[in-house]
Amino acid sequence: MKLAALTSGGKDSILAIQKAIDEGHTVTHMITVVPENKESYMFHSANLSAVRIMAERAGMEYLEIPTAGEKEAEIADMQEGIRGLDTEGLIVGAIASTYQRERVEAVCKALGLSVFAPLWGMTPDDVVAEVASRMDARIVVTAADGLGENVLGKKIDEDLIRVLKAVEKKRRIHIAGEGGEYESLVFNAPFFSSPVKAEGMETHFEGMVGKVTYRRFW
Repeated sequence: MKLAALTSGGKDSILAIQKAIDEGHTVTHMITVVPENKESYMFHSANLSAVRIMAERAGMEYLEIPTAGEKEAEIADMQEGIRGLDTEGLIVGAIASTYQRERVEAVCKALGLSVFAPLWGMTPDDVVAEVASRMDARIVVTAADGLGENVLGKKIDEDLIRVLKAVEKKRRIHIAGEGGEYESLVFNAPFFSSPVKAEGMETHFEGMVGKVTYRRFW
């Protein structure tokens, strides 16, 4: 099946692309919805310029869809941006978020596309374990009690997963971050021809929210 992928460059959507490739599907596009509103309900906003580089590394086309990022209206913007794209379906990295999946399914139904959600129903433990074993994914945003300098900017590996599990026991976070506890950025995956590189790393904290941004990707 010919598929396009909705992705912010984070671990879940990139892992979903990898699983589609593993199953023999052809992934032609990486699609990133870029919200003006940093508090978008649906889409991430940090380090999105990296996705164009990821698409190059993967030999895929890159499609950027701008949106004001207003609730529900941003879904209509996504639908119009995808309309007419030569694809049979959309890949989404949802694990358990019905908010995300239902909205993608509604868009796909309107456009006559299939939804490919290979992470749906996986346990958070299994998701982060597979990410750690197959990718170089780093935490670039934290937004939960117990998460900050202890994980920000660090690669998701066995050591970091132990930290997440310790916080989970105390704070009841979702260790895969699907509740908004953290966001990630992938620097390498099996389907990349070479790793994404970055320079100019800066770390910012505003209240309980921590962010890592990079000046340039290549």
